[in-house]
Amino acid sequence: MPELPEVEVTRRQIEKVLVGRTVRGVVTTRKSYFFITPPGELRTRLVGRRVVALNRHGKYLVAELDDGSRLLLHLGMTGQLFAAGARSPRLLSAERRATLSPEKAAAFEPDQHTHLVLSFDEPGPNLYFRDVRKFGKVAWIARGKPNGRLEKLGIDALEATGDALYDATRTRSLAIKSVLLDQGVLAGVGNIYADEALFLAGIRSKRRARTLTREECERIAVAVRKVLRRSITRGGSSIDDYVRPDGSDGGYQTECFVYGRTGEPCRTCKTPIRRIVVGQRSTHFCPECQR
Repeated sequence: MPELPEVEVTRRQIEKVLVGRTVRGVVTTRKSYFFITPPGELRTRLVGRRVVALNRHGKYLVAELDDGSRLLLHLGMTGQLFAAGARSPRLLSAERRATLSPEKAAAFEPDQHTHLVLSFDEPGPNLYFRDVRKFGKVAWIARGKPNGRLEKLGIDALEATGDALYDATRTRSLAIKSVLLDQGVLAGVGNIYADEALFLAGIRSKRRARTLTREECERIAVAVRKVLRRSITRGGSSIDDYVRPDGSDGGYQTECFVYGRTGEPCRTCKTPIRRIVVGQRSTHFCPECQR
């Protein structure tokens, strides 16, 4: 699932395609759980509206429209948001789930998995939202109205502080890994970056959250911010279906200290990286560097 860095990289690239343009057309697939707002209403609400900003909170993108309403976009597990003409070898074939060649990707036409297509009055490419498994979400939010999905999120993980994390862990007997994955605590952290941050902080993934000291919580918060910012710089992690909107891969996956490196030597101490399951999530750590 795309995590905060992948969504932020997507925001920065899609911002150039979306902001300042007026929606001319909205094409969707039929009504499904992908659409929180029904397709018919989306067409009515979006056509003629100009996008004035594209923001992010955690893993959610929020397009601000000129009438004060908002368009909420969530990539889910396999969602891909990209501009027409993107040359991506990671775009999936609808028939075989095989990758398309760069040439075919550049000539990509919306298929049954392309659930939202926006065209615009101004010159430039259309915007595609493609999601094979339909775990992504699209919703229109009326001006001044709250949204339950956004309201329940904690602080954005790029703003994580040791004090806030310490306060959130005092009554929790869950493993600290599970707490970091709780979007109501830190919005945007997922499996990859929780493992990486805990390694940098030197904290075992299974440590009971309430046993952490204030100093340890500060180390974790610093590590979370550091890992996320580095991944944004590298374009995110291209694992499974994630691809940047311009069609290129992210590069952080080649820098991971523990995630996906089961059995490989720790980059710090050479001890083999171990994999366990914490809260039903695959978890990677160094048994020597993390305590």
